[in-house]
Amino acid sequence: MSEYRVRVATGSFLGSGTWDKVSVSLVGAAGESPALRLDNFGKDFRRGAEEDFEVTAPQDVGEVLLLRVHKAPLVLPRPLGPLAPDAWFCRWFQVTPPGGAPLHFPCYQWLEGEDSLVLRPGAAKVIWQDSHPLLLAQRQAEIKERQQKYRWSEFFPGIPRCLDAENLKELDPNLRYSVSKEVAQKSLLVYPNIALALKALLTSQRPWRSLDEIQQTFIFPKSPTSEYTFEHWQEDAFFAYQFLNGSNPVLIRRCRCLPENFPVTDAMVAPVLGPGTSLQAELESGSLYLVDHAILSGLHPRAIDGQPQFTAAPLTLLYQCPDGTLLPLAIQLLQMPGPDNPIFLPSDTADDWLLAKTWVRHSDFLVHEMFTHLLLTHFEVETFSLSLLRQLPMCHPIFKLLLPHFRYTFHINILARTGLFAPGKLIDQLADRDVHDLCQYYYRDDALQIWAAIESFVSDIVGIYYPDDSAVSRDSELQAWVMENFQEGFLSRVSSGVPSALDSCTGLIEYLTMIIFNCSAQHSAVNSGQFEFSAWMPNTPTTMRLPPPAAKGQADLVASLPKVNTTCHALVLFWGVSHETEDTRRLGTYPDQHFTEEAPKQSIVAFQSRLAQISHDIQERNQGLVLPYTYLDPAVVENSVTV
Repeated sequence: MSEYRVRVATGSFLGSGTWDKVSVSLVGAAGESPALRLDNFGKDFRRGAEEDFEVTAPQDVGEVLLLRVHKAPLVLPRPLGPLAPDAWFCRWFQVTPPGGAPLHFPCYQWLEGEDSLVLRPGAAKVIWQDSHPLLLAQRQAEIKERQQKYRWSEFFPGIPRCLDAENLKELDPNLRYSVSKEVAQKSLLVYPNIALALKALLTSQRPWRSLDEIQQTFIFPKSPTSEYTFEHWQEDAFFAYQFLNGSNPVLIRRCRCLPENFPVTDAMVAPVLGPGTSLQAELESGSLYLVDHAILSGLHPRAIDGQPQFTAAPLTLLYQCPDGTLLPLAIQLLQMPGPDNPIFLPSDTADDWLLAKTWVRHSDFLVHEMFTHLLLTHFEVETFSLSLLRQLPMCHPIFKLLLPHFRYTFHINILARTGLFAPGKLIDQLADRDVHDLCQYYYRDDALQIWAAIESFVSDIVGIYYPDDSAVSRDSELQAWVMENFQEGFLSRVSSGVPSALDSCTGLIEYLTMIIFNCSAQHSAVNSGQFEFSAWMPNTPTTMRLPPPAAKGQADLVASLPKVNTTCHALVLFWGVSHETEDTRRLGTYPDQHFTEEAPKQSIVAFQSRLAQISHDIQERNQGLVLPYTYLDPAVVENSVTV
């Protein structure tokens, strides 16, 4: 007979506790115990509780290798019979064998109904570190079970494949929002929906009568950024600023040579450039920048309320003045030059120039929502997450590293696929755009700091578990994960630049850094400011009801803007996704302790310390800015894509 002490921690959020029976089987090198009931006097497995149990095994199982956990409905005396099974969220188990040190078994999973699972001690192990047949067999069994549970599906041809779940009811409870988060997220939309409905704005299909009417119907709480946007949206400097620090700060690139389809001349830009210089001189000096929305060419928007909508694919040339201010020089709304596609200039009438800039803002909205935001954060992150579940066991160090950064991503993506957006494809890298010396580019400055912090943290973790490049190559589970990412997420396209295999520690570090950065900082940068820059709808119209002007002198801005109901539905959406709710976890926060060894714990502490310093520096800088840039402050960046 061998006595073991078992300590169990139950989750602290709503619905975590259970009335069901819980038992454990100890699997060791010398055998396996029968199921041992965990039962004290009174109610066990209460929400937020850590409870101790004493169990006696009929024999010594030797070194404990695995822990089988069983949950079954509690059976009451007749005539009551069994209670209906309920869910239980288990944080962890701790098993203390006779005369031995405690063994920690991380869990952090829901068990629904009559259920069971197998856990192993918390120390992370790469597959080539496991030699015991029981442990190797368990790795394979776990992966096989998950591959049957989590399957790939095609949402739309040509974009990353996704989880096979058509709605939230089909989503595994471990991938869904917590009850508190789901309630808070829905509650956030109650006020704007009721307020707009009472004014009959959500159902009004009429156009806006004037800009003043748009302003008077605004019912949302204001922020310094939304106020600044309303006051300065017509100004050239603010128009250009949004390419640097708005919701889509990833398209601007240095222009050393004008595209052939953008025939800007010296005479066109001379009023802004001033005397003593020329278009060619500024191109050569590196002071000109280009934003090209060519990816929108050929896009055919759907009708809204039975009326056609229109798109453009503009090219925008910008100039960084000697004082560092960025200003627009010229705008061409369609890709093919010609007499019916004029180049709009700051010297045009105020109405023509403002309408041209509004078309660019609309185009930037489309690229931002479909590509920069939805595809490059939400959908591609889901690819990495799904393949992680299918190819890496819980004990793998990369699984432990990445799992917190995939929290709630499946839930929000199912909501997106079933009701919000249409997908597409665009890839753009910061370094390739030659923007290192653009002034007031706070997105770039903060993003590079956070990237470096993540890279340092990832380098520490990789160094703990992969002593050399051959250790990466020999990790068959890791290679299977990378290959599935390439095949399912990037559709086996070599042109994507995404590897199908990794053969070095350096390559692995870069790969993991990219994933964590996209899950956290990049999503924050392209998501958090949506409402603030869009609250004043003319600054970011979601659709346009008239075609791009084919000549100057034809501007009708208000008639081009979305109708009342389209505007209001978009504002409700932006309000919902731009404001945090309950149950958020900041970048570098890991309350679920998947790593149990001291070395990775120290790396996490160092990572948190570096992020705290970055946050301090950003907040200090922002004190001197008229319009603070806050979206990449680690104090507000979430660990994962959750909204």
